[in-house]
Amino acid sequence: MAQWIMVALAVIAVLIVFFLIVMVIDGNRYHLVKYQLYSNKIKEEHHYVVLSDLHNKSYGEKNEKLLKSINKLAPEAILIAGDILTSKPGKSYETAYELIKNLAARYPVYYGMGNHETRLFLYPEVYGDMGEKYENDLNRISVKFMRNESRECKDHIRITGLDMKRDYYKRFKKYPMEPDYLTETLGEVKEGMFEILLAHNPDYFEEYAQWGADLVLSGHVHGGMMRLPFLGGVVSPAFKFFPKYDGGLFKYGKSTMILSRGLGMHTIPVRIFNPGELVSLKISPQK
Repeated sequence: MAQWIMVALAVIAVLIVFFLIVMVIDGNRYHLVKYQLYSNKIKEEHHYVVLSDLHNKSYGEKNEKLLKSINKLAPEAILIAGDILTSKPGKSYETAYELIKNLAARYPVYYGMGNHETRLFLYPEVYGDMGEKYENDLNRISVKFMRNESRECKDHIRITGLDMKRDYYKRFKKYPMEPDYLTETLGEVKEGMFEILLAHNPDYFEEYAQWGADLVLSGHVHGGMMRLPFLGGVVSPAFKFFPKYDGGLFKYGKSTMILSRGLGMHTIPVRIFNPGELVSLKISPQK
């Protein structure tokens, strides 16, 4: 019996070491994921890089590795689906800002809000003027920091950034969205426009589709932290096990959602069989 206990303890120890090694490796690497979409609303091909959930992480000094990967792709613009920084009182956002500044020097940057950006503005008693300073810094480098606003681009493309109420980030369950919330917050979609919605929380994909988004770009779930074969992501930031939306491409009606697994971590720094994602997105005219 004692021998079997020793064998079991040895196996457990090996597994723990294995998972720790995987966690360290996956927490410090990313891979390129490419998506190709088609629409009859546009006349030219468009190429974007989508970033989300970096959480102040740096791949190489001043994110030089990540910048090199993006520059190699040479997109026409950068679309951010939120949480490039991590909201911690007194914590610098310099890592996030330096990356965005380097990107903005070469590309138009459309920055949608995540729950960490939203917190900076919701709780000034905790974060002071951090949100205002961050927004001012982004404005100085011509980043489109989109707090419930839209920008029309060439070729009938409109990009909208949603800054969701804190209620819609509640843990353990999905808080019902008020029927007219998106219309009252963002206004109506424009007929004939290809509507791209930067909406950090993917749990409300059906509501985004009903509002009229052709394409939703989301993050937030970090791929479920750990991924298992056939089962996908294990747990979401809302502590939902095996979430419906964990990463990848999803369809609802005429809408598509691309859910990035993100590039960083926060609070529970775990990525197992789940490296970060750099997303390359091409949208072409309907064949």
